[in-house]
Amino acid sequence: MKKVSLFIDGISRESISEDTFYTYSPSSGETIAQVARGTRGDAKLAIEAAVNNSHSLKALSVWDRSRILRDIADNLERRKEEIAYAIALEQGKPYTAEALIEVSRAIEGLSNASEHIKWLETSVISVRDPTKRVYTIRQPKGVYGVITPWNYPVNIPVEYIAPAIATGNAIVWLPAPSVSYCGWKLMECIIDTDLPKGVVNFLTGPGNEVGDEIVIHPKVNGIGFTGSTTTGNIIASRAAGKDTLLELGGNGPTIVLEDAKLTEEDIKSIAISCFTNAGQVCTAAGRILVHEKLETEVISGLTTFAESIRVGESFDEKTTMGPLHTKENCEKMDQHIADATAKGAEVVFGGKRLNHFKTEQFYLPTVIRNVHPDSLVNCEETFGPIAPILTYSNEQELNELINKSNMGLSSAIFTNDINNAFSLAESMKTGIVNINDRTNYWELHIPFGGISGRSSGKGRIGGMEVLKQMTDLKTITVTVKKGEKI
Repeated sequence: MKKVSLFIDGISRESISEDTFYTYSPSSGETIAQVARGTRGDAKLAIEAAVNNSHSLKALSVWDRSRILRDIADNLERRKEEIAYAIALEQGKPYTAEALIEVSRAIEGLSNASEHIKWLETSVISVRDPTKRVYTIRQPKGVYGVITPWNYPVNIPVEYIAPAIATGNAIVWLPAPSVSYCGWKLMECIIDTDLPKGVVNFLTGPGNEVGDEIVIHPKVNGIGFTGSTTTGNIIASRAAGKDTLLELGGNGPTIVLEDAKLTEEDIKSIAISCFTNAGQVCTAAGRILVHEKLETEVISGLTTFAESIRVGESFDEKTTMGPLHTKENCEKMDQHIADATAKGAEVVFGGKRLNHFKTEQFYLPTVIRNVHPDSLVNCEETFGPIAPILTYSNEQELNELINKSNMGLSSAIFTNDINNAFSLAESMKTGIVNINDRTNYWELHIPFGGISGRSSGKGRIGGMEVLKQMTDLKTITVTVKKGEKI
C-alpha cells in the first residue's frame, strides 16, 4: 500500500483530522494508495506557509528560477518510467501508448517555462513631459492556488506550476483526489531541488472543502483551475476579486465542409481527437458536423479506425485505449448514447461497455450517426470515446448545429477552400480553431483557452501568455528634478 501525505511548509505531514481515503486502479480495481484527507485547517496552514515564504522565491533572479525548473524537468526525465507507471496505475491510460507521452509533455512544459521567463520583457514608454521617465515591470501576484483534474494528472499541473514558479508565485496545489498518488510523484520531483522551503505546498482531499478554502481565502491572489464548467462556475463565483485562470469543458465541433477532399490522414486525425485518452480530453471532437455529401465517407473511415483500437488493461503493451477513469464517466456515456438513440440515432460501432475485464469501466470506442441536434452529445460534453456524427445541407443548418452548444474551447474545420477556411475560422466562437487538423492539436507554447460569452473558461495557458496572466504589470514613473542628470 502506497502512502500519500500532505506537504506543507517544507514538511511531509498527516492531515489535522488524521483521516485518510483511498485511490483505486480503474483498470484492475486494486487499491493504489492511502491518502491523507486534508481539511480546511490544512489548507489554511498551506496558504500561510505560501504567504510567509513567497518573498524567498520572488527574491530569486529569473535565471535562478529558470535553473530550478530545469532541475525539476531533469528529475522527471530520470524518473520517467516510474511516473508513467503511476499514471497508468492510478489514472488508467495505457502505459506504453499514452502515459509515457504525458510525462514527456510535462518535461517539455517545464523546459518551456524555464526559457520563456527569460524573455518576458517590458517597455520604457515615451511620454509628453520631458522631465519624466516611465517604465513597466512585471511582478508575481503572490500566492496562486492551483486545482487540477484527473485526466492528465502530471501534465496539466505542470501547465500551472511551471509558469507560477517561473514568475515567482508561491503555490498551494490540490490535485483531483482520485489521482493523489500521481500528484505526489510529481511533487517529489519538485521537492528534490533547491526550491526555497514552503513556496510549493501540496494538499489532498475533497475539492468542496480543501479546494473551496483555497478559492475563498483572502491571502490567495490567483486561482488556476482546469475541470468541469459546473465546478469552474462555482470557483468563479467563490473567488470574486481574485485573478482567475479557468480552463473548463469543451464540446468542440469538427466541421467538414462540402468542398473538403478528405485524406486518410484527415480521417485519422478526426478519430484521434475522438478517442485519445478514451475521449477524456476537453478538446476532444465531441461532435462531428459533416456535409451530407461526405457522411458515408466520414462514417466509414471513423468506423475502420474504431475497429482498429485495442481496448485493454493499462499495462498490456498492445493496448491503445484504456478504461474510463470513473464510474460516473461510464454512466454519462451510457446516458448520452441512450438519449441519442432514443432521438433516432444509430450506433454504427461500439456503444457499450466490455464485460470481460476486472472492472466495468472499459468502453468500446463508439461511432454514432443520424444524431439529432437536440441530443445530449451535441449540446453537452460527453468526455468519453465517442464520435457523434450530425449532417447538414446548407450554411444555415450548419450554424444552427454549431450554436446548439454553448462551449467555446476548440474547433476544427476541414476544407479545401482558403476563403471558407478563414471566413469560418474567424467567425467561430472558440478560443482555438484548427484548420485541416484535429480539435485537440495543441503545442504547449501556443495560447490555449476559451472565448468570452461561452462556458469554456477565461484566460490563457501556454507560452508567454500564461506568464503574463500570473504577473501584475506595474508602471513606474520617475521625475528628474531640475539640474539633475540622467
